[in-house]
Amino acid sequence: MVLDDLGSSLRGTLDKLRGKSRISEEDIEEIVKEIQRSLLSADVDVSLVMELSDSIKERALEEEPPAGTPARDFVLRIVYEELVDLIGESTDLPLEEQTILLAGLQGSGKTTSAAKMAWWFSTKGLRPAVIQTDTFRPGAYDQAKEMTERAEVDFYGDPDAEDPVEIARTGLEETSEADVHIVDTAGRHALEDDLIEEIEEIEGVVEPDTSLLVLDAAIGQGAKEQAQQFDESIGIDGVVITKLDGTAKGGGALTAVDQTDSSIAFLGTGEEVQDVERFEPDGFISRLLGMGDLGQLAERVERAMQETEIEEEDWDPEDMLQGQFTLNDMQKQMEAMNNMGPLDQVMDMIPGFGGGIKDQLPDDAMDVTQERMRTFSVIMDSMTDAEKEYPKAIGASQIERIARGSGTSEEEVRELLQQYKMMERTIKQFQGMGSDKEMQRMMKQMQQQGGGGGGGMGGMGPF
Repeated sequence: MVLDDLGSSLRGTLDKLRGKSRISEEDIEEIVKEIQRSLLSADVDVSLVMELSDSIKERALEEEPPAGTPARDFVLRIVYEELVDLIGESTDLPLEEQTILLAGLQGSGKTTSAAKMAWWFSTKGLRPAVIQTDTFRPGAYDQAKEMTERAEVDFYGDPDAEDPVEIARTGLEETSEADVHIVDTAGRHALEDDLIEEIEEIEGVVEPDTSLLVLDAAIGQGAKEQAQQFDESIGIDGVVITKLDGTAKGGGALTAVDQTDSSIAFLGTGEEVQDVERFEPDGFISRLLGMGDLGQLAERVERAMQETEIEEEDWDPEDMLQGQFTLNDMQKQMEAMNNMGPLDQVMDMIPGFGGGIKDQLPDDAMDVTQERMRTFSVIMDSMTDAEKEYPKAIGASQIERIARGSGTSEEEVRELLQQYKMMERTIKQFQGMGSDKEMQRMMKQMQQQGGGGGGGMGGMGPF
């Protein structure tokens, strides 16, 4: 996920303090320089980096750590609090009637974000509607219509109309029964006067309660100018960061938040309509620093149970981390895991299992996409119970029979078995790491202070 490199770098820097009970000024100087390098490499604006690192340095030198607190935990808490302060609170989006205007450049992910946000509001018991006003980009109407159908929400657009302002006006009338109106506007390849003028006219018609700037996580340093111009034009209340499942650095989006003096509203984490998170700063930074996010984990588990109709007492997401792992277990949990999202994202949310531990695993350790999961499920349906219980005993003749029975190739059957072995090794590694005394201490503190589902920095102990 984007910002993984930043998180890994920050964790590696802080690990240099491991085992120390006191920190010297030289330690702080070295740590601050490493933090600066990490943030600059992630495309965070230079002035913002200096401001943040100065605050960390000042606090680390002036504040007295509580008795018995390891140096690493003390500095980690300061870094956590300063990063949370940098990105601010989550954008205020009350669960009530409202109109939201989306702005951003072409390719930033506005149309996808509109459908994702509408889906999110629908899960909260509201009736949302997406209004597509983009008459500039070919295919914008068709994309919006398809995405909103997948999200099962109301939609209005007119592929034959040429005036986006009139589309917005009519759209509000045609979807008057909706509780939440999300107005998707046109983008361009660069900020142009006609784009700004068009958005200003649409804003005047729809009178939004909230205007959100949609930013591709790969925007980099260009985010600063973009954020400034949109803010001057329509006023930006919040930012939606998209494509967080990619390899972009992501710091530019954080810079834009600071530049507009706004906050983050949503995070787009994948291609599916359900791949969206309401931004919560505590949990986001906790994940970044390897401390988990109990709030997001609880929400995903609840959603997975609803979508797979699994009773709570019949399934626990941490079952995969305990006991003997068989193909029966893999098949039983696959649909629920699939609905929770990519396994690496889920692991990031479990206190003690994301961050530094995941850094030590092979890059493809949990590379199970939704499409591959569907193929794997078909293959396992063609196996006997004994084969699923003892997959290591499956030989060449059985692979041939399973492939023929499932309508797949022998290579795909071998891929399933290889993926099973990889997951089994990964889970055993998690189990071994779970015995580490420091991890148990951090997890216990996280559960005691953050276990109410709020994510947060519970793992940092009583400062």
